[in-house]
Amino acid sequence: MKISFFLIPKDEVVYISSTATLRQAMEKMEYHRYTAVPLLNKKGEYAGTLTEGDLLWALNSRIGFVYKSMETIRLDEIPKKTKNTAVHIDAEIESLLLLTMNQNFVPVIDDRNIFIGIVRRREIIGYFAEKYGAKL
Repeated sequence: MKISFFLIPKDEVVYISSTATLRQAMEKMEYHRYTAVPLLNKKGEYAGTLTEGDLLWALNSRIGFVYKSMETIRLDEIPKKTKNTAVHIDAEIESLLLLTMNQNFVPVIDDRNIFIGIVRRREIIGYFAEKYGAKL
C-alpha cells in the first residue's frame, strides 16, 4: 500500500524553517508540545528533524549562554544528533516500519525533494496491527 493514503499534508504539519532561531524553535515546540519537528530549507526541501535533544545540546555547548542569545542562533547551525530519513511519496507503507523504531514520524518528499508532509508512527503501527489482526 502506498504511503500517500497515510500522508498528513504539509499544510497540516508543524514545521520550522532551518534558518529560524533557537528561540523561535523552542517557542513553537513548547506551544505545540512536540518533541521533534521537521526542518525545511528556503526551497521547501526537507533539511532534517530538530529534536529536544538537539536544542539541549546546543544550549549546553554555548559557554556563557544567555536566554536573549537564542534569538541569534539559527537552527541550521545546530548539529543534529539523529538523522531522520525522508521517503519519497511513492514508497510503500511496509518500507516505513523499521524507520518508526527511531522516528515519531517519517518526512515525505516529492520528486523535487520538496517536503510535502509526514506519516506518523501511530498510523504505521495501526496499519500493521490491522493487517496482522492485532487487537487495539
